[in-house]
Amino acid sequence: MRETDFVSGFARGLMVIEAFGEAQPRLSIAEAAKITGLDRATVRRSLLTLSELGYADYDGKFFALTPKMLRLGHAYLSATPLPAIVQPYLDQLSEKAGQSASVSVLDGTEVVYVARASQRRVMSINLMPGSRLPAYCASMGRVLLAALPEVEARAILDRTELKANTPRTKTDPEELMEELRRVRAQGYAVIDQELELGLCSIAVPLMSTRGQVVAALNIGAPAAHVAAAELAQRYLPLLRETQAALRPLVQ
Repeated sequence: MRETDFVSGFARGLMVIEAFGEAQPRLSIAEAAKITGLDRATVRRSLLTLSELGYADYDGKFFALTPKMLRLGHAYLSATPLPAIVQPYLDQLSEKAGQSASVSVLDGTEVVYVARASQRRVMSINLMPGSRLPAYCASMGRVLLAALPEVEARAILDRTELKANTPRTKTDPEELMEELRRVRAQGYAVIDQELELGLCSIAVPLMSTRGQVVAALNIGAPAAHVAAAELAQRYLPLLRETQAALRPLVQ
């Protein structure tokens, strides 16, 4: 893209929006500047613009996003047919497995949930469409990374903050690359409490009619109920069944 085609002000505004999250639902100008790395004047203009347009509330010190911001996310969900296509199949899968089931896509170093059927809450955070998790330590993330050429997968790992969420989290890049090769060879990924203690999950890729991996499908289960070593035996046939049923429908 030509430099003249890049709207830097718009890009900075998006950075400010992305500074908000579950851990920081309300931000001052100084806090937003620290998170984004932008100068306070730029952040102030962006936040005041969001407030003027109704995308943020301002109490004189703190800004908070408003429900109007959901229009932006809804635009994506409305424009892509994937969530609507997979949801009924996710509901059936979750019912059969007795566990939560999800579909996500890769976005940079993270996976973004686009559909979910929940049986019980197995994580400390409440996952829903739009939720994000780091790809390197999530079962769906590993499936999606494994579908990429190794050079691309390694580049994503290089851009990722590989932190140990639990004592079980793999953080060594070479170990992770070897794990991606294993996932690619066997066609599924299993996570044993690497994202959060007490959570195990198993994921498979969702492929289009052209054979391209477009998303990932998983089942998450409490480790106290199902050991990671048992996930494939118990849930892989159900995942494969759903994977096959969706393939003719996914473009």
